[in-house]
Amino acid sequence: MSATRHIPRKRFGQHFLADGGIIDAIVMAIEPKPGQAMVEIGPGQAALTQPLVERLGRLSVIELDRDLARELRRHPQLDVIESDVLKVDFAQLAHDLSAPKLRVVGNLPYNISTPILFHLLQYVDEVEDQHFMLQKEVIDRMVARPATSAYGRLSVMLQWRYAMQDVLFVPPHSFDPPPRVDSAVVRMQPFSVAPTVDARLLSELVQVAFSQRRKLLRHTLGRWLEARGFAGSFDVQRRAEEVPVSEYLDLAQATGEKKA
Repeated sequence: MSATRHIPRKRFGQHFLADGGIIDAIVMAIEPKPGQAMVEIGPGQAALTQPLVERLGRLSVIELDRDLARELRRHPQLDVIESDVLKVDFAQLAHDLSAPKLRVVGNLPYNISTPILFHLLQYVDEVEDQHFMLQKEVIDRMVARPATSAYGRLSVMLQWRYAMQDVLFVPPHSFDPPPRVDSAVVRMQPFSVAPTVDARLLSELVQVAFSQRRKLLRHTLGRWLEARGFAGSFDVQRRAEEVPVSEYLDLAQATGEKKA
């Protein structure tokens, strides 16, 4: 790779990983094996890319910044996809790589990390696992348990399909430039079997539930259920954060059946 200095771009939320010890720890957590079909989102200056490709032999990378993409194309073992990750069809990518499942990794841009997670949710059946570096606050929400302040829509929508684990803390000084927040690495492993739920309906239901999280659900989700003629049993004398993921899934299934 070229040693050309790249000025991080604010509009892309660029913070480049620069701590060798943290990089080694991330690679150890990912455990790349030769020949595995792996895709890295936002490789930047290849701090994580290089140790990954050394172990894999070949790596696909998705990079939006055209200057960085041009540099990355000089690497003989990289397949560079110059694109906004939100426009990438991961099912097609798995097909192009002749891979039954993809391993997805990346230091996700802080400004669009949640949209990326929801975009990938569409392709969960094509994914073996995901390892992402994100704001610690976002990962806290992803892995949060019910009855905690961090538990919310993101927790429910992701825990429906993935087993998740906060695997590594990453301090600000590990980056250039240092962000103003702590970061962490999360491991996301899709469940081999997950409840069949209408994703749009679940998303709407959960969004309504958490729209006024300090109020009892009868003020929000209760009215939403009434409007749909729901006659089943669901305790709305609770706050949204008190309801476990399994109950939201059961409710979405029951509501979907009523609608059908």
